Amino acid sequence: MKTKIKKILITTGKILLFFIGWSLLTVPAFLLIPDTLSGAAWRFLSEMFPFLSIVGFTVLFWLFEKKRIKLCIVTYPVKNIVIGVLAGIIWIGAAAGILMISGTMKIVAYNSVPMLWLWIISVFINAAMQELLVRGYLYQMLKTDYNVFAAAIVTTALFTLMHGGAFEAGIIPVMNVLTMSILMTVVMEYTQSLIAPVIMHFIWNCAGAVILGGVNLADDYPSLCTSEFTGNELIAGGAPKIEGSIVVLVLNILLISGFVFLLKRRKIISSQRI
Repeated sequence: MKTKIKKILITTGKILLFFIGWSLLTVPAFLLIPDTLSGAAWRFLSEMFPFLSIVGFTVLFWLFEKKRIKLCIVTYPVKNIVIGVLAGIIWIGAAAGILMISGTMKIVAYNSVPMLWLWIISVFINAAMQELLVRGYLYQMLKTDYNVFAAAIVTTALFTLMHGGAFEAGIIPVMNVLTMSILMTVVMEYTQSLIAPVIMHFIWNCAGAVILGGVNLADDYPSLCTSEFTGNELIAGGAPKIEGSIVVLVLNILLISGFVFLLKRRKIISSQRI
């Protein structure tokens, strides 16, 4: 019993040290960004600093663990890029398509976005940072020391808490964030790599926010389209827009089920070959 408690305390300490250390390194970095920079350049640096910090902490903790943790970051790159792109397009495409067909989402204006390419790069860096922060070292450490379920539960809780604004919006937005995290975890387990979850996360944010204006990122992110959400709030999503819609919750559950099926099918095939 004492051994289990000690193990839990050590694990908790690692998680806190990882998060607090990353935060303490990241926050002061924002003070180094000149206020005179353009919006796109400022946002790029504000996303780059946290990303570089998490890369550094991941390497540091991995080395401290004497490389016993398998990080699974860039395994099978070509295959997993394809999976990430296809799944990401289906994910946001189905969500936006259903809302548009139902009439709850309409594009009402088109906007000019200077330096669009840099905004898109910033979105990618943000997605990579979030996935590495939650499903990088921390997930693999918990999976190695405990099991997949413990790793999924803890990291999903952390991911949901990181998106604290969802709690103010209602139960559906919270469930959408929670199931999104589970989806990213299942995709990572299926692909054995962070590549596909990062790309899916990026496509969701880029297409949903920067292109359609239907996903809420940081307030300074622009959008090529201005989308209007009206009608039944359960479908339209209310203030969180797409991410507040029950349509997303259903899609998340369907995608989770699909990838779980593929994962189990692969395990069955592998066991039959042995």
